[in-house]
Amino acid sequence: MPYTHQGQHYSIKTPVISIAVNKLKVIVKDQSGSQLFEFTDRKESKDFLNLLCQA
Repeated sequence: MPYTHQGQHYSIKTPVISIAVNKLKVIVKDQSGSQLFEFTDRKESKDFLNLLCQA
């Protein structure tokens, strides 16, 4: 499922198997494998996680 967050496009396939968070880095494991998303501040990473949870 494609997501758009602050002008960036992210493609994550459902179902999401796991999500790991370490401050500014979010790793999403889905059907196609693991993807690392790096953000510049905590607010961006939290907003991205909220976007994932709402979908």
